[in-house]
Amino acid sequence: MNKKTLKPRWCQVKFGDVVQLSKARSQHPLADGIERYVGLEHLEPGDLRIRSWGSVAEGVTFTSVFKPGQVLFGKRRAYQRKVAVADFSGVCSGDIYVLETKDAKVLLPELLPFICQTDAFFDHAVGTSAGSLSPRTNWTSLADFQFSLPCIEDQANLVALLAASLSAVHAAEMISHRVGELRKSVIANHLGNGSGASGVATPWGTIPSCWRYIPIGDLTLSSAYGPRFPSTLYADKGSARTIRTTDFCGNDDINLETAPFARLDDSMVQEHKLLSGDFLLSRSGEYAGKTRVFVPSVEGRFIPAAFLIRYRLSLSEIRPKYLQYICSSPIGQSVLSTLVQGSAQPNIAGSAFLALKVPVPPIEEQDQIIAIVDDLSKADRAANDRLKKSRAFMSAVLTRKLEAQDVQ
Repeated sequence: MNKKTLKPRWCQVKFGDVVQLSKARSQHPLADGIERYVGLEHLEPGDLRIRSWGSVAEGVTFTSVFKPGQVLFGKRRAYQRKVAVADFSGVCSGDIYVLETKDAKVLLPELLPFICQTDAFFDHAVGTSAGSLSPRTNWTSLADFQFSLPCIEDQANLVALLAASLSAVHAAEMISHRVGELRKSVIANHLGNGSGASGVATPWGTIPSCWRYIPIGDLTLSSAYGPRFPSTLYADKGSARTIRTTDFCGNDDINLETAPFARLDDSMVQEHKLLSGDFLLSRSGEYAGKTRVFVPSVEGRFIPAAFLIRYRLSLSEIRPKYLQYICSSPIGQSVLSTLVQGSAQPNIAGSAFLALKVPVPPIEEQDQIIAIVDDLSKADRAANDRLKKSRAFMSAVLTRKLEAQDVQ
């Protein structure tokens, strides 16, 4: 017979026994001196910091008040794992619970956000959510969540360990952010948007007059839309793997491991098979305008899915990586957004992309920018790898320390 066993001086408690909802409200936040508001859109999955907010002066209907140290938990779509610790006062959306410990002598306030980040807590929240399009959990259900609560002394030690891990996470995030900002700056300056820019004015920037400024079509050997086929042809094994927009990851990468197999005729595969250096444009939906370069890192044949357009470029004219780097920059994304048509289902026509003029510096200059951005991308990947490991360590500590184990 299985039973729960707990470490000495630990006890099994219900969430509602040690945590309560804050009932503080403000009907007139601005008059009460409250300047900021937080909605679900301001909370980032897996990030305990609140990095963005809105201004109450701009108008808001939120009335739930939060204070520094309280925990904000997104009750709508709990699977998004939105939990944050407030470091300022404000009002928040009704879809956010404001949580606080009932007694700091029983549960340290500093431990609460980590408890709310455990897999067990999220599994409970998601499992008790109701609704199809926008599922929500409720306080009564959350209050029933059971977990192992250490004694105060052990809580203090655990908080110290988790805080050190969180510092490592924040350090990795800062590195990644700074690398990203440096990359933006490098590309912006390259495209003539730095100080003292002079030359030919274009939507990309004031580019040097010695550069060419020509349509992508003049640099393209061939292009093709990804093929359509019934979803029933997807399988665990198949003749090719299909790259979708959802396989795009990071700033420039494609996760080829997640690209699904499909059982397709060999003629279709041969017609659409991707070659190293092929340029991919996402043409539809929320990913419209996102670009990537196909670089085979695993064995197998790959083809683009239906919402992608493949462009095979003239390598003596333009490097695919160079086009990717300028297109994925904030400047490039702004330029590509002008090609998007439609609101309900945004779309970019293949012909519109071919007609788009892009700055084309000499190959030597393209290679120089590629080398610089490649180095920055490596640094960003290293920082993100460190970030993943730090978060994994925190998760392992939380699971091991806060979830009681089943034994015989």
